[in-house]
Amino acid sequence: MMNFMGRELYKTKYGKLLLGDTIEVYKNHLSRYYSGKFQLIITSPPFPLNNKKKYGNLQGDEYLRWFTELAPMFSDLLTDDGSLVMEIGNSWESGRPVQSLLHLECLLGLVKNPESELRLIQEFISYNPSKLPSPAQWVTVNRLRTVDSYTHVWWMAKSDFPKADNSKVLRPYSKKMEKLIASKKYNSGRRPSEHAISDSAFANNNGGSIAHNLFELEQIDPNRDVRLPHSVLSFSNTNSNDYFHRRCRKEGVDLHPARMQAGLVSFFTNFLTDEGDLILDPFGGSNTTGYVAEKLKRRWIVTEINEDYAYNSIIRFEDPELGSVLEII
Repeated sequence: MMNFMGRELYKTKYGKLLLGDTIEVYKNHLSRYYSGKFQLIITSPPFPLNNKKKYGNLQGDEYLRWFTELAPMFSDLLTDDGSLVMEIGNSWESGRPVQSLLHLECLLGLVKNPESELRLIQEFISYNPSKLPSPAQWVTVNRLRTVDSYTHVWWMAKSDFPKADNSKVLRPYSKKMEKLIASKKYNSGRRPSEHAISDSAFANNNGGSIAHNLFELEQIDPNRDVRLPHSVLSFSNTNSNDYFHRRCRKEGVDLHPARMQAGLVSFFTNFLTDEGDLILDPFGGSNTTGYVAEKLKRRWIVTEINEDYAYNSIIRFEDPELGSVLEII
């Protein structure tokens, strides 16, 4: 029987997974011991899809009400300079080839909730060229729409200046930029955009270029490398050769159908936190967040309501390369 109040399922060197409904876990545990403690809350909540999924997803006004009511909880748990990062996909009007505005209403519901202090710091786009064609009825059957191939990633915070350092997530320079730095020969002066480029603008090697707010899960151009930040774990969400996927295949374990991308978690963990900071994922699924946090030496708490997904996530922490001590309660 599911314990909605929350119970500790397992713990590692840096974190623990709590099995239960995240709102109930908050009311009975997190609000008492962790108010103002989390430097980063990062999660991919159930998307507002028209078709019901095993992991559970609400729809329409019910989803909007549920989503908006999360704002006070997030605001309470964050440190004053902490960040909230949420990934959410697009949704469509039921039975119509019309994109829903529900995700935008959800964003506004979070930042306009009078019981929280959240504001949108920056939006990111996560583009996945391997995503299956959807919505299938309008893309592959009727051929009326193009493939919906990206998700929104919202970075929010309680202050205008949350802790962040983009020098920790620098991308490798392009080949062209490397040559420019080496030669120090380029066309300086004023550009049509009215930017004035000085003679020494590109003379220094800063270790890489500043990351963009477009995440490229796989390379768009096959003739060039994906320029992921040096500190970020592999982005590809179709990687089937890591320890977790191999074990799941071998043991016939059904994978969570909407796993959060390890590269996204890794990027924001490096960007917005330091070693030892505390991270929360309130909709943990197969616990990608805890796994990444463990690798990057951040303390973490993850909650998950689905008992199957929670138990399956134990496999991640049995990876010999992780070197973590797993204790199942």
